[in-house]
Amino acid sequence: MVHPYAVVGLFLAIALVIGVVPIALAWLLSPKKLNPRKTQVYESGNPTFGEAWIEYKPQYYLYGLAYVVFGVEVALEAVIFLLILGLGLAYVWRKGWLAWM
Repeated sequence: MVHPYAVVGLFLAIALVIGVVPIALAWLLSPKKLNPRKTQVYESGNPTFGEAWIEYKPQYYLYGLAYVVFGVEVALEAVIFLLILGLGLAYVWRKGWLAWM
């Protein structure tokens, strides 16, 4: 008879193999020397001119941060709305108001 945790161990081993083998193969088969063309900055197929590193104004980062904050807020409000909707459904279901007459 098979021990109950043997199945869990087998699935864990399979999951590790599926996760580790592709990464190991990619590391073994990937080229080790960097090609100078691959290290160049690529901008829409056009060769770059001048300095590739430019500074952005801090206000752009603030815009991005505000966008992330409002996006998280909208997602949180959606989750709260769905929770309230689910609680209402559970209440109505428990009262038996959804039964067919």
